[in-house]
Amino acid sequence: MFKTLAFIAIGGSVGAVMRFLTQITIYELVGRSFPYGTLVVNVVGSFLIGLLSIFLVEKFNLSAEWHLAILIGVLGSFTTFSTFSLETLVLFEQGDIIKAMSNIFLSITLCIGSVWAGAYFAKQLV
Repeated sequence: MFKTLAFIAIGGSVGAVMRFLTQITIYELVGRSFPYGTLVVNVVGSFLIGLLSIFLVEKFNLSAEWHLAILIGVLGSFTTFSTFSLETLVLFEQGDIIKAMSNIFLSITLCIGSVWAGAYFAKQLV
């Protein structure tokens, strides 16, 4: 169990740093008028989890520890539903209902679509 937790913890630290760097890069490029950084990491992370959930099992046959480290550790830390929730709440509290609802709609549809696209793409390559 310790070995599994260590893999997840190391993967989690990698994912958290990746999320931070991605978000600040996106915000530097397009500004903070909308939670673009969180949207991007959630969409990209959703695509990657769809893709890698297939690849790690069917193509690479990685051990359970690596599977957990990548899917739960790296991608679990890279994506950030709690930040999405907070940013949406702030938009509601600021009275910006259109941006809040846009964030909800875009995040849900793009992330679910990205999981599907990643899994579909992976299945075509396996």
